[in-house]
Amino acid sequence: MVINSDTKIAAILKQHPDALEVIISIDQKFGKLRNPLLRKLMAGRTSIAMASKIAGCRIEDFFSKLKPLGFVPANNNKKEEINLISMESKEFLKMVNPEMIVDLDVRPVLAGGTDPFHIIMDSVNNLKAGQVLRIINTFAPMPLVSVLGKKGFESYIDQVELQLVHAYFYKRPDVNTQVRVEVKDVAVAWNDIAEKYKEDMVEIDVRNLEMPQPMHKILEALEVLPEGKALFVHHKKIPVFLLPELADRKFEYRLNEKGEGNIEMIIFRP
Repeated sequence: MVINSDTKIAAILKQHPDALEVIISIDQKFGKLRNPLLRKLMAGRTSIAMASKIAGCRIEDFFSKLKPLGFVPANNNKKEEINLISMESKEFLKMVNPEMIVDLDVRPVLAGGTDPFHIIMDSVNNLKAGQVLRIINTFAPMPLVSVLGKKGFESYIDQVELQLVHAYFYKRPDVNTQVRVEVKDVAVAWNDIAEKYKEDMVEIDVRNLEMPQPMHKILEALEVLPEGKALFVHHKKIPVFLLPELADRKFEYRLNEKGEGNIEMIIFRP
């Protein structure tokens, strides 16, 4: 497999079973990849360039370590722009007064079967300049990191325990934008897309899965989706955090709200 600075860690791990321990040997920070949940959340979004920044090492260190496994480094002089602060960096926490940290524990909300998205967005939009939102959860909200990172928020993920994660989001004094993740009005074209792919659908049902597993299953299905096929998803709600991920991966979608707790979704390549 040919690799470069843009190659995602997930692709490397999928290619060779020994790559996990080789990457961990580069820096102890990567030991978190042994956790299957964190591996799913982080590896798919993290490129070699981003990982080298996290570890404070060179991209060439990855190339040299992976070469004995059959990975071939490509000539790539492109410098990747990283919009998100390193997951290992928490400089902004050192500068913030503890009184400026706003706590939001979403575990009871999730346990009650409710999507905490609107509660989180209200808390984010109510932050004052210089404040930090600390979201307490059982898993790392990587899609939220992506969404807020593009809006100029800095973030830090602290895996306190196996089932306890603190996600910090810092609103810099120069960030005044209200954050909205909007669902496109795509219901009109549902019938056209459903007709176009009626013989070329891969179907999955994520309605009975607990968060964040629905998103994981959808993204995993998209990774192996054959060319020319569409993914038909049965969901119990509109997966708002998934939508920015689909845009990043150049997928489009159509939604069909059948009723409460019953959402149909078609995801396809334009």
